[in-house]
Amino acid sequence: MKPLEGYRVLDLSNVLSGPFCGCQLAHLGAEVIKIEVPNRGDLARQLGLDVELNQKLMGATFLAQNSGKRSITINLKSAEGVAVFKRLVKTADVIVENFRPGVMDRLGVGYDALKELNADLVYCAISGFGQEGPLKSRPAYDQIIQGMSGTMSITGDAETAPLRVGFPIADTIGGMTAAFAISAALAKKDGKRGTFIDVSMLESVMSTMGFAISNYFNANQQPQPMGNENFTGSPSGTFRTGSGLINIAANKQEQFEATCEVLGVNELLENPKFATRQARLENRGELSECLNVALMNGTTDEWTVLLNKVGVPCGPILTVAEALAQPQIAERGMVATYTDVPGVNRDIRVTRTGIKLDGKTPSVDTPPPMLGEHTDEILGELGLTTSEIKVLKKGKAI
Repeated sequence: MKPLEGYRVLDLSNVLSGPFCGCQLAHLGAEVIKIEVPNRGDLARQLGLDVELNQKLMGATFLAQNSGKRSITINLKSAEGVAVFKRLVKTADVIVENFRPGVMDRLGVGYDALKELNADLVYCAISGFGQEGPLKSRPAYDQIIQGMSGTMSITGDAETAPLRVGFPIADTIGGMTAAFAISAALAKKDGKRGTFIDVSMLESVMSTMGFAISNYFNANQQPQPMGNENFTGSPSGTFRTGSGLINIAANKQEQFEATCEVLGVNELLENPKFATRQARLENRGELSECLNVALMNGTTDEWTVLLNKVGVPCGPILTVAEALAQPQIAERGMVATYTDVPGVNRDIRVTRTGIKLDGKTPSVDTPPPMLGEHTDEILGELGLTTSEIKVLKKGKAI
């Protein structure tokens, strides 16, 4: 099932938020054309922990979110390059960019200019702070947004906070928000599809912080860093077993009772300090100490089986490698493998979307492209001749 099949997306974005958005759209069936700067392309091509791949402009960071796209290089600082781009725009349904506000306008290819060429164009601009407001012109990377959204202030514990989340969560959320908004715009039923979408990474992240923000607004409670504890329930957090660590989320009364039964500590049920949900929250530390003592009598794997069997959510704490090795991940088709990838010259593996449509995992057939790999192909589809393409290359427009 390819719900976005037939739509053409022009992806002018760099590094993560926009490319992640484009990758989601490609997996849902859209044709995504990645428009890159000649010679160097997306900065992500030079990012990652494999130096050889960076030198080949196929960095591991780039590989993560560019499967299924075609790549064309266009110099938007060239009049001839802009002319080529505008020809592409006439064939497109969506544009995604993540430049600072005003950059596309200065190049003469902002939304106001492009909608004159294509009234149905869905134009999505992703930026750190949005297209309006006193911070709109500030540069922003993921960590800047993590800090300014309040995310870092509640990550870690009292000793370690503020702490950065261990992957670019702000970029990723911004890209996912953009993909959601674009899909909604394409689904309009009145036929008037032309839309300007303004995605603020700062606001996108804060919109996902509902629990923390609602408690601040409506319960007058300043969110605090609580490490591996869950502020909404107890026992709910990370505990130590005889072999390592385990996460347990016994948030309901019946789950707490089942936990005590499995661990052989039914006497805790008679203790007024732990009798109610609120009492357990107020005595979280003491309760955790009691459970840790009991959990030392078994391994993480043993307790995981026993607790899940009685309906208590729990699980081990895995490394990334261990998480990827889980049969659950393999059986659901979460990881895609591409063999002998051009520009990489070896097999690569990347993750897919994490969703299923009618029981099938959305996928794309092609690996991340080499820089400009499809330039001639795409320009030929636009009707340019071989000699015209040569002239554009000589003039460094492409």
